[in-house]
Amino acid sequence: MNIGQKWSQLREQNEAGLIGYVMAGFPSLAGSMRMARTLSENGADMVEIGLPFSDPIADGPVIQSASNLGLRSGATLDRVLAEVRNLDLGVPLILMSYLNPLLTLEKSQILRGLKRAGISGLIIPDLPADGSDGWAGCSRACGVDLILLAAPTSSDERLRRIASASSGFVYCVGVTGITGVRKDLPPDAGLLIRKLRKITDKPLAVGFGISTPDHVRALSATADGVIVASRLLGAVKRNEDLPALVRSLKHATVRSPRSRTSARPLRGAS
Repeated sequence: MNIGQKWSQLREQNEAGLIGYVMAGFPSLAGSMRMARTLSENGADMVEIGLPFSDPIADGPVIQSASNLGLRSGATLDRVLAEVRNLDLGVPLILMSYLNPLLTLEKSQILRGLKRAGISGLIIPDLPADGSDGWAGCSRACGVDLILLAAPTSSDERLRRIASASSGFVYCVGVTGITGVRKDLPPDAGLLIRKLRKITDKPLAVGFGISTPDHVRALSATADGVIVASRLLGAVKRNEDLPALVRSLKHATVRSPRSRTSARPLRGAS
């Protein structure tokens, strides 16, 4: 199942999508793959796999710490893809990587490798929309969705460029700041969703700061999906009941029978 098919399924079920995050190599390479399986088996509709990087500028201390451990674990792109090939989770997989680790290889080589490993999408958080044409064209040719980040501070013109270049969904940054667990609902998410709804009919998934079932429930009324990262990594570090946490987050994505998001399915999703 690819990303577009998953959104269609969720829309039929009147649910928002839960996208759970793992850091490759945290707490070990094998452990991160087990975490991905735990997420998928307990309700995550998609799994985002982060590739560790030495300077994760958009990330807070939880993901930075996990990234550092991933680097020490030797979670290179080749090793991660080799492990992912054996997962077969039954949900779409998305690789998240900063641009720098990808620059040593040809775009087509990277994207074909993702496709062979069973990865449906690629998030490059520091790829500007203005410089994404080569990646977007190559991703379409290889059948992998390219997902760009839209920030609360982005102008309407930049949001249009981001939405145009993205496929699969648009990643809506819910806060003006970095990733991390937060007590209160990300304050900027609602406004950004409303702005993007006027610009695109592509699915919108909100990340950064989403930490509780109440956050997920509130955002599921308007967003197509929610992305939970730091909260899940923290749960693993503290030996919490990860399956129960994931189930509680997924339960919060189920909308009431009368509540339906105004989003429309992405046309021509790969």
